[in-house]
Amino acid sequence: MLGFLTARQAGLDDPLRLRRAESTRRVLSLQLNHDRDVDRIHGNGINTIDIEVIEGRYMLSGGADGVIVIYDLENYTGKPQYTCKATCTVGRSNQHVHKFSVETVQWYPHDTGMFVSSSFDKTMKVWDTETLRPAEVFQFDGNVYCHHMSPIARKHSLIAVGTKNPKIQLCDLKSGSSIHVLQGHRAEILSVRWSPRYEHILATASADSRVKVWDVRRASGSLFTLDQHNGDKSKASSEAVNTAHNGRVNGLCFTGDGLYLLTTGTDDRMRLWNSATGENTLVNYGKVCNESRKGLKFTLSHGCSPEFVFVPCGSSVAVYALHTGELVTMLRGHYNSVDCCEFHPDYQELYSGGKDCNILAWVPVLRSPDTEEESKDAKKGAVGQSSVNPVFQDTWSSDED
Repeated sequence: MLGFLTARQAGLDDPLRLRRAESTRRVLSLQLNHDRDVDRIHGNGINTIDIEVIEGRYMLSGGADGVIVIYDLENYTGKPQYTCKATCTVGRSNQHVHKFSVETVQWYPHDTGMFVSSSFDKTMKVWDTETLRPAEVFQFDGNVYCHHMSPIARKHSLIAVGTKNPKIQLCDLKSGSSIHVLQGHRAEILSVRWSPRYEHILATASADSRVKVWDVRRASGSLFTLDQHNGDKSKASSEAVNTAHNGRVNGLCFTGDGLYLLTTGTDDRMRLWNSATGENTLVNYGKVCNESRKGLKFTLSHGCSPEFVFVPCGSSVAVYALHTGELVTMLRGHYNSVDCCEFHPDYQELYSGGKDCNILAWVPVLRSPDTEEESKDAKKGAVGQSSVNPVFQDTWSSDED
């Protein structure tokens, strides 16, 4: 690290290199923080969490009990040990509460005064944070599995919604109605994601094993369907339909620059795709355990080199290197299956929620070079702690120079 600081001071290095190195080191040192608790409000499993990007201070959670909670992540006590308090709760006694499981919650990307939730009660609700009342309610014919708002859109205010119906619904916040339908899938839609690079590009994943990429300005159908075999018909089945996985595709996530798209499926595979061409990059992540029948909420790091993927895997969170497929570590601490995780880019922290009704905080634990060697043995066997893959040991050590 001293080497990076010296090079930056002398003008020999790009300042971003130091930032990337520090961000990477923080991610590689993630451990379960026993001093930070998150209020336990949910009486059933936690399906989804989201951290707003305006202040990086408030976190949403939605549970299988239909309850929605807003947490304040700031530490006002000045003490290392503190609890992230629930500031607002849409509980069972609230007349506007979802009747069944909340599957997705998301902050409005440009303002913390609004958030959106969707549920198995066949509704999607747009909430006013101040009053905790729905400003708009969208009704659908089937269970709502997922929704997503574009993080960058300026020319539209569309929410993409995936339901039990194979048609993707596009709902307009301005008009309060469903204005467009995307047709092409043959089964329920389990995940939808807008590109963080182009505001009109949308990716959708379905139980029909397919992932489609759309330009919502076009009326002629999807741009392309991802093909795990990259057009090699000798490896594909006799069917002409391109498939991304050999099972239900229940997870989607774009990289921060929008150049790549990650998918997960119930075939226990995760695949990395070129989002512009739809080409399978053939990165081998090995077996990525995936038993979820619904959407799987996984996330990526930001500002690291290399970037990392955090994927719920049983009662743990698996951490992979994005472009090599190496399993870096397993974060263990939950007592039951993990259903969702969210990365906090401001502090390189991770929050995860699961069927044990807990939200756990994983934070960087940075050690001095003198204590690094002493803690290696303890780090390998400790439950809820990271053990750094040898592939990244050189990266870790070089930061201490």
